[in-house]
Amino acid sequence: MFTVQNVLSTIKCFSTRCWQTSDPTVKKFGKMTNVFVYGTLKQGQPNHHYMISGIKGRGKSCGSGVTVEKYPLVVAGKYNIPFLLNEPGSGQQVTGDIYTVDSQLLQFLDEFEGCPEMYQRKQVKIRTVEWKATDKRLYVQPDADGILLCFVYCASTYDREWLKLPFHSTYDAFGKLGQPKYVIRDYR
Repeated sequence: MFTVQNVLSTIKCFSTRCWQTSDPTVKKFGKMTNVFVYGTLKQGQPNHHYMISGIKGRGKSCGSGVTVEKYPLVVAGKYNIPFLLNEPGSGQQVTGDIYTVDSQLLQFLDEFEGCPEMYQRKQVKIRTVEWKATDKRLYVQPDADGILLCFVYCASTYDREWLKLPFHSTYDAFGKLGQPKYVIRDYR
């Protein structure tokens, strides 16, 4: 039997399971995933719109952070793409933005990053630098030491010569930090 309550419940839980309710008066976020972005998906970079537009899924900026461990961040390839090499303990601590994303946006990010062929998604510890996620419905908070476990896209399979490239702690696609300018996908 269809009742208004059943229909509303179904609509609220349908698409991405991001907005769900157990009480019809209180909206809560469903399963969300923490993601740390360090390259072209960061705020102010050419692919950032994917993180916030809502077209590819829901994403919420939570703040900024830095990897607890050091990693080599290099700019490589003919399109000057940033790669975080999966070599923990080598390189520098890398800065970036922290997002919480729904499963639809996470799936898009996997496809966008060429996961698992080009990049692999792995969990790393991120030390929060600025925390702006005050919405308790997100259920995302760093621990007492400011540490948050996040997924990051890193490269495990790469040209070993990349380890001879300069290691960076941050990235800018527009060459403001002396790095080669990123070639936007539309121009490849």
